[in-house]
This record gives sequence, structure tokens and C-alpha cells, in this order.
Amino acid sequence: MKSEAWIFVICTVFFALVAPAYWFITYDPTGTSALVMTTLLMALCSFYLGFHASRMEPRPEDRKDGEIAEGAGELGFFPPYSWWPLWCGLTLAMIVLGVVIGWWLVVIGSVLGLVALQGLIFEYYRGEHAH
Repeated sequence: MKSEAWIFVICTVFFALVAPAYWFITYDPTGTSALVMTTLLMALCSFYLGFHASRMEPRPEDRKDGEIAEGAGELGFFPPYSWWPLWCGLTLAMIVLGVVIGWWLVVIGSVLGLVALQGLIFEYYRGEHAH
């Protein structure tokens, strides 16, 4: 993770240099604050990745003597296709539209959203992909 941490450090330095330059060129408070917040977010990611990279054993791609074959094997669990994120997104859209159209739609969207969220959470307990 050291390489990822260095990428974020470079981005942090870039945004730290660009933010004051942007302010002196444009005097735009909105864009400057967005660049400052981007700098802080990059610094947060840099700190997090650097902190954990110093505490964990190096991965094969982090070592200079690492071989490609050392990285072989199972990488983790990748879920198969799922329709539940679509339903969660549609119910969230219904709730947001309910704020504009009427609060009754928020109630209906919330009930359907709870059903969709429950389906998303428990999709690996039933059916084809049950564990």
C-alpha cells in the first residue's frame, strides 16, 4: 500500500499548490474552498494509507524482490450480479421526489426502501447464492 499512499501524497501536494494559486488568479471563494476540501481529503487518504502501510507486512508488489507468482491465489469474495441495488436506488429516488411532490410519496418510498434494503442485506441467506 505504500505506492498508493505515495500517489495520494503527490495529489495532496498538487492540490495544496493549486488552491492558493487559484485564489490569487480568480478570487473565487467557491472553487477555492472546493480545492481546499479536496486537499484535506487527499491528505486524509494519504495519512490513512501511509499509517496502515507502515503497520502491515509488505505485499509482493510493494517489495523490490517480489515475484508475480507471489500475488497468485484467491483475492477475495466478489459478489455475483444483484438486482437489489437497483431497487434501493429507485426507492431512494422515490423518497427524494416525494420531498418535491408530496410527503405521502416519502412514506411509500420509505416502506419500499426498507423492503429493498432488507433484500440487499439478506440476499446471501436465500436462493441461488446462499452460504
